[in-house]
Amino acid sequence: MSGLRQFFGQPRSLVGAGFLLILLVASLCAPLITPYDPNSLEFGPFMPLSAQHWLGTTALGQDIFAQFIYGARLTLLVGAVAGLIATLLSVTFGLAAAYLGGRVDEAINTLINVFLVLPGLPLVIVASAFLRGGGVWPVILVISFTGWAFGARVLRAQALALRERDFVQAAVVAGEGPGRIIFREMLPNMAGLIAANFFGAALYAVLSEAALSFIGVGDVSLVTWGTMLYWAQAKGALLQGAWWWVALPGLGIALLGTSFALLNFAIDEISNPKLGRSNVKLPARKKPAPGAGVGNPDALLSIRDLNVGYLTPGPTVRAVRDVSLDVQPGELLGLAGESGCGKSTLAFAVTRLLDPPGAVLGGSVRLAEHDLLNLSPEELRRVRWKEFSMVFQASMNVLNPVLKIREQVYDAMQAHGVTDKQKLDARARELFDLVGIQASYLDAYPHQLSGGMKQRVVIAIALALEPKLIVMDEPTTALDVVVQRQILQEINDVRRRLGISIIFITHDLSLLVEMSDRVAIMYAGEVVELAPAHQLYAHPAHPYTQQLMNSFPPMTGPRTRRSGIPGKPPSLSAEIVGCPFFERCNKRMPGVCDVKPLQTFPVAEEQTAACFLYDPTVSPALKENAIRDSQHVQMEVSRESAHSANLN
Repeated sequence: MSGLRQFFGQPRSLVGAGFLLILLVASLCAPLITPYDPNSLEFGPFMPLSAQHWLGTTALGQDIFAQFIYGARLTLLVGAVAGLIATLLSVTFGLAAAYLGGRVDEAINTLINVFLVLPGLPLVIVASAFLRGGGVWPVILVISFTGWAFGARVLRAQALALRERDFVQAAVVAGEGPGRIIFREMLPNMAGLIAANFFGAALYAVLSEAALSFIGVGDVSLVTWGTMLYWAQAKGALLQGAWWWVALPGLGIALLGTSFALLNFAIDEISNPKLGRSNVKLPARKKPAPGAGVGNPDALLSIRDLNVGYLTPGPTVRAVRDVSLDVQPGELLGLAGESGCGKSTLAFAVTRLLDPPGAVLGGSVRLAEHDLLNLSPEELRRVRWKEFSMVFQASMNVLNPVLKIREQVYDAMQAHGVTDKQKLDARARELFDLVGIQASYLDAYPHQLSGGMKQRVVIAIALALEPKLIVMDEPTTALDVVVQRQILQEINDVRRRLGISIIFITHDLSLLVEMSDRVAIMYAGEVVELAPAHQLYAHPAHPYTQQLMNSFPPMTGPRTRRSGIPGKPPSLSAEIVGCPFFERCNKRMPGVCDVKPLQTFPVAEEQTAACFLYDPTVSPALKENAIRDSQHVQMEVSRESAHSANLN
């Protein structure tokens, strides 16, 4: 039902379905629309347009409008049946070849190639000539069996790619049978392509039937849009000034093709959630009031009151809420928090890479003298990668597998005007030396490099134009700890050598406190604590930060049991009153934390926390009770942990 609602909620699907429905209903209700038989010869030839004959008559005295309405029946039948047969053949052969593989794939692929090299239209003409006079069904069968091969080739390629995807391999390991894997796992991912194959085959059938009829190879005794074109050409309609006799069936075929294209777009968006667009109107971005929330004027990057959300038919999911941050020249700012806390959304919003349904709802982002949120696409293209760049999560997968590393390193530099081959080569070698890769690997392909080497290549590309700022979104997540440490050391060395600023996003708080200058902790889309790394490690202020710090064990000292943070983050589509961490906090103060609007309070020099424990207006006794209760709970946990350790 949700799919139907989404389908009928799109203007394109409504227009496409409307065109097709009008043609279908008109053809089925032809006797009610026109009183004339399309084959009747009772009228005079080439009668003009009139109230009795809306589109005049043919050279043989037939009513043109009646022929158009009745002709839509067979034309739609040819398209629907031939498209369905061709699609069934394409899906069957394409999936069988991809899933079964081996000799079955070789045999089917050979058959597909044979049909592909055969000239389509001449083959249809020859086959139809032998079956001439047999009605519309021989035409349908001929078109179906000559039009399936291209779709089978495309579907086979898509199925081969899906066959190697992790979710299909997981289904195989889980013991699912071939039928379930094909129909449950693979076909839903190919729905848009199958729909495109059907609409393409149906339109091909309609055009083929019209072409066969036009040249007189089809059964011209039938009434179709193609035979209308044949008789109009044969009887010199244009010479007689009856241009509408030719134009009407042509317009009908054009409308049918338009409806197929619009329906295909709509089905593609429904079957592929990534292509879906919310039907919610994008609200105007709220700009901060003049002079409000002014950041550090010496900051390289200044984010002020940034709000980012994902627009849905229901409530807006507010993934980033009133975030203000400054990044100083040459500074490494760490950004940490649980999954879903808004780290990556913040990075994508700041770098203008956030795709719909994501949208910046308010705030400002300035990089040096550039107002990033208000740059035109061309201005942004000139600034991006030269003033700032980005290293994506699992970014080793962004390398093009069919291009040599050298070409991919050159790309960004060439896009910004560096065209001299010697300069490009010298810079590429310099970059590889910076990130610790031998220059000989410039002429390698990505598959010839290890994961750590590919990660270094991506970092080298991000450094190519010496940007002032690099945003790194968990760039070492997929690597082992030894390679992680090597790459992070190189990142820090390069940063200090070139004086660039880095925003480093990760879940690993222990890593951030070691390499960052300052660390920002995010929770439920808000920055709940900001402090110098050494200060955050020694004296974490926010209860959420304290529990995060307590979630990884120290390298020395007695062995203790570690526990996660109980509960779960609040829904980001709901209006959050008070502190978003209230339900999970071990130091919460009911009547304060869940009622008062959240604010950020100074804790120590350069350290702030969005926690009411540091609110000077809250009673000190209330704070002491909350801390004492937390310590009591912690002692109980420690006692249980020690008891468990003794038993083991």
